[in-house]
Amino acid sequence: MAGLFIANIDFFIVNVAIPSLQRNMHATSAEIQLVAATFNIGLSAMLITGGRLGDLYGRRKVFSIGLALFTLASLACGIAPNMGELIAARAVQGAAAALVIPQVLGILTTAYQGKARAAAFNAYGITMGASAVFGQLIGGLLIKADVFGWDWRTIFLINAPIGAVVLLLTPKVVPESRAEGHTGLDWTGVILVTAGLSAVVLPLVEGREQGWPTWTWECLIASVPLLAAFWYTQRRKAARNKSPLVHPSLFEDRAFGVGVVSLLVFFAAMASFFLVLALYLQEGRGLSALQSGLLFIPLGLGFFIGSAQAPKVAAKLGKQVLTVGAVLQAAGNIALAATAWHLDSSGAVGWCVPAMVLAGFGMGFVVAPLASLVLEGVAPQHAAAASGVFSTAQEMGNAIGIAVIGVVFFGVAGHHGSAHTYAHAFGASLFVQAGICVLVAALVQLLPRKAQTP
Repeated sequence: MAGLFIANIDFFIVNVAIPSLQRNMHATSAEIQLVAATFNIGLSAMLITGGRLGDLYGRRKVFSIGLALFTLASLACGIAPNMGELIAARAVQGAAAALVIPQVLGILTTAYQGKARAAAFNAYGITMGASAVFGQLIGGLLIKADVFGWDWRTIFLINAPIGAVVLLLTPKVVPESRAEGHTGLDWTGVILVTAGLSAVVLPLVEGREQGWPTWTWECLIASVPLLAAFWYTQRRKAARNKSPLVHPSLFEDRAFGVGVVSLLVFFAAMASFFLVLALYLQEGRGLSALQSGLLFIPLGLGFFIGSAQAPKVAAKLGKQVLTVGAVLQAAGNIALAATAWHLDSSGAVGWCVPAMVLAGFGMGFVVAPLASLVLEGVAPQHAAAASGVFSTAQEMGNAIGIAVIGVVFFGVAGHHGSAHTYAHAFGASLFVQAGICVLVAALVQLLPRKAQTP
């Protein structure tokens, strides 16, 4: 969980450092975009390959290699003398995180059974959610502390001692596991899926900021034949009893197929929620990164309470625990939108707290049990590969949600937003996100009746 936390939080925490980066490194807006984009693209494009490497060569081994690379890349980010080296280090950091994250679920799937596995998956969901919910708060605290005058560099350098400790403990406490047999890596699949996913994520990450130029649409169009060719090669290799990167049999399990789609849709709402909340609090209400980060605490409180209650509710309601969570999050979003609309620029932002607690509670009901629901029927030999698909769906959901909701938010706020326009942009975005949550509740109904969290 420690390795997962530091690998996942870097997706969110870097946004807090943007003002400091622009000031201290004299960074252009394009360079700032690349600091986030290179990490996201490296992570999204490599997750499936990273998962399969764990199945083939050992999940603990690949976890350790990935964590070592991530730690070194974090150190390189922290000491980067210029933006070019920082951007390059971020790309390596994203690819290294893609080696770490899929192994975690793969290891949990093979190391635990029954109720112990359910508890482990619940811990996984809580860790993923906590890294997202508290990313801004942790980043704000680190930058505010300004240890040794490191300013923004602290958010990267903090990973070095944590990564070193986790690396020392891993051989002692984490069991090794791999798929039976030992076949080579499907390089055709690696090339096709990496190119296809990059062609999706790159325009989604960069498109809105650049005004959706022609190349973004060309990339999205090119992704269709690339991903179609990837799926065709996977089916052919499976039919010939070879070793595909992603075995098509994974999607024969309806719980896995529908669950992955539900995951993608849910994280489209969740990641974009953090984006528009931070924009509203900092740009619309004039709060600092630390002040806005502190207002994420009620969201986190609701999330942890929901996560703690989710297993008990799941034992009674099965898959419908996800429906309850999605509806509660939608209700929290609508209540938060209504609150923001009724606050003027001098209104106490504390009135948003109850709605944030409710939204966080709904998130906890979905995130905590979702991993066990999606992965409970996966064969052990495909554990890390399935985890790679799971994590890729999450990252794709992040990118799609931020791109779509970003268009809504900035379309309403305009180029020179005021407190009034930011409040309306925030509310409009929340209503779209509430609709996405309702769609998740509908998708859950497509899961098989027997689909329950263990």
